[in-house]
Amino acid sequence: MQKSAPYLVTSLLAFTIAALPGCASFSGTTEPKADEPTPIAVTPTPQEEIRYADFEPEVLYQLLAAEIAAQRGRYDVTLVNYLQAAKTSKDRGVITRAMRIAQSLNADNAQQQLADLWLQLEPDNLLAHRVSAIQAVKRQDLETALIHMERIMEQGEDADFDSLAAMSANLPPAQQRELLQLYERLSERHPGNPELEYSIALLLKITGAPEQALERIERLTNQQPNFQPAIALKGDLLYQTGQTREALTYLTTNTRRFPANRQLGTLYGRILINEGELQAAQDEFERLVKRYPQTPGLRLSFALVALENRQPELAKEELTELIEQGHHTDEASYYLGRIEEDAGNITHAIGYYMSVEGGNYFFPALARASELQAETGELDSALAKIETLRDSNPEQAENFWLLEVNLLLDQQREQDAMATADHALEAFPENIQIRYARAMLHDSLGNTELAEEDLRAILSNQPDNAVALNALGYILTIRTERLNEARSYIEQALALDPNNPAILDSMGWVLFRQGDTEAALEYLADAWAAYPDPEVAAHYGEALWVSGNEEQARVIWEEGLEQDPDHDILIETIQRLTGNGNS
Repeated sequence: MQKSAPYLVTSLLAFTIAALPGCASFSGTTEPKADEPTPIAVTPTPQEEIRYADFEPEVLYQLLAAEIAAQRGRYDVTLVNYLQAAKTSKDRGVITRAMRIAQSLNADNAQQQLADLWLQLEPDNLLAHRVSAIQAVKRQDLETALIHMERIMEQGEDADFDSLAAMSANLPPAQQRELLQLYERLSERHPGNPELEYSIALLLKITGAPEQALERIERLTNQQPNFQPAIALKGDLLYQTGQTREALTYLTTNTRRFPANRQLGTLYGRILINEGELQAAQDEFERLVKRYPQTPGLRLSFALVALENRQPELAKEELTELIEQGHHTDEASYYLGRIEEDAGNITHAIGYYMSVEGGNYFFPALARASELQAETGELDSALAKIETLRDSNPEQAENFWLLEVNLLLDQQREQDAMATADHALEAFPENIQIRYARAMLHDSLGNTELAEEDLRAILSNQPDNAVALNALGYILTIRTERLNEARSYIEQALALDPNNPAILDSMGWVLFRQGDTEAALEYLADAWAAYPDPEVAAHYGEALWVSGNEEQARVIWEEGLEQDPDHDILIETIQRLTGNGNS
């Protein structure tokens, strides 16, 4: 015996999930706000045709069990029953509803089963092909994904080839190349398709062939001069291939041709920032904010450029509005803290820093708040706060230990910092950052052997750690006569990070100590050009002095003293070579 039931589910049960808090996505509706009445079923008008499906008792039981499970918050059980009902009944309405539930729960396996079932019944169903494509991408089965996307394209719909191409930036290089080959084969079957041509150019960019990408995208923009995604990509590629002026001219023209294109304007603004044209960048982001006042990312960019342009009041206004709107609150609070700190409003600065609750800015904000508290005589309060946070967030304990060590070092509490580092390493002996901090502390206290021991422990776990290799080489250079050994460590570090100014300085200094002043000067000059630091000034100036270039040495020393008039190493060098503390 069969019972007749309304299409999709019985008339009363059709609305049970929609009325449950947190289950709105199952019905495809928007969850009502707390102050709004819960929507109720509306009786169809006589003109509306009610479609009925005949279900076996087994299917009716599965649907009833699914709805009761939803009422009880057991959405996993809801999905299991709907999935089984879909397979048993092969009813399109049940499949549709089951798919919505599977998507709301991010149930990949269920989505794939339902898509397969759907395509058996409707081989051209767009949603089923889209779901199958997405699931294939998640499995990194790119060829299968493109088969479904091609079926979507053949029906005249957007197949999202460009989205898949953009997502490939997160794939391993081999799969990026595979996807590029698959796209090129598709392009041969569908010549002249703008979305495919754009996607191929994007993939060429991602796979490290910007010149080829530019050539391809220029062909597309010549054929489709108003295809805006291609215009944005061309501007990006012009800049990436070193054609800075051409890129800026091209983007200037096209942001005026297409003033509503947010992506194009954002790209233009960011390139202007990279090129140091901060006022032009600020003007561009201001234009975008006026056009898109509800886009928080644009407002944040506008505020940060204004801050770089030394317009803190404007930046403060925009950042405050972001917080009031509930967007980018942690980042906005961090920069408001910086603004107040720069203005000398320490209490307000600490308040903003302490209001950062998470994300990438949490630890920088806590570090600044702690340092400001220490400077105002509240070091113990700052340390207590760090300890409380460490105890309540054990998964982040290592970061809190490191922050405490650095805070104590900044306050010249070396013995306390050492005790803290010891405690931290007892709990986390593999922590590289804390061990490195302790090594530097040992070195500053004259414990060369212990510093060397910590650095060697780091290198036993990370033999290619350029920072540790350089630190060990430099300590051996300045504290011992083991110069050949020191040089070998620095050479390894330099091979790993050839443009690092700290390593260039170390290389120059070990060569100088070995008596090769001419070679030393080349490295020290490069280090000074990249990073004009007082310690580099001491080394570079001494090498110049010894080589007979005394006037040039004095110039370098003066520049170093302008940065830090009390720098111990620089002052000692000048006194030792000139007989007085002035260059």
